[in-house]
Amino acid sequence: MKAEYINSFYKAAKDVFQLMVDIEPQRGELKLVENLCNNKDANIELGVVGDLKGKILFSFPKDMTLEMVKILSGMEMDKIDNFASSALGEMANIIGGNALTLLSQYNYTCDIVPPQIYIGEYKPNSIGNDKALQLPLLTPIGEFDITILLKENK
Repeated sequence: MKAEYINSFYKAAKDVFQLMVDIEPQRGELKLVENLCNNKDANIELGVVGDLKGKILFSFPKDMTLEMVKILSGMEMDKIDNFASSALGEMANIIGGNALTLLSQYNYTCDIVPPQIYIGEYKPNSIGNDKALQLPLLTPIGEFDITILLKENK
């Protein structure tokens, strides 16, 4: 997987978090993973189509999700409901769209498929023999992951 894929998603996430929740995520250690499974409480899957194809998985723990929603809306919540899910989906959509815009600098033309939001256990479809890269992002309100599975569409 090319560095520009990872760097584009990191820059997009960093910019969106700074703008929307006034937090600057720090990049953790990249991990090669066998599948898109994640043990976090809220998972948002974006499909990518075009010159690149694949999936992006954003995974958030419950406490971080609720704190982000509180910062975004000013509302205190105790569970991840439809409103919180929608806010997470929108954050992932914005990050994904911005990352694909950044990738256009490398002559990739791509679109995102609307997000699929999973609260609780996330069981992805098989990704075959492909490996994904997981990018942990550390913030003062928690750690979340962006798992990237992209390849060039030949």
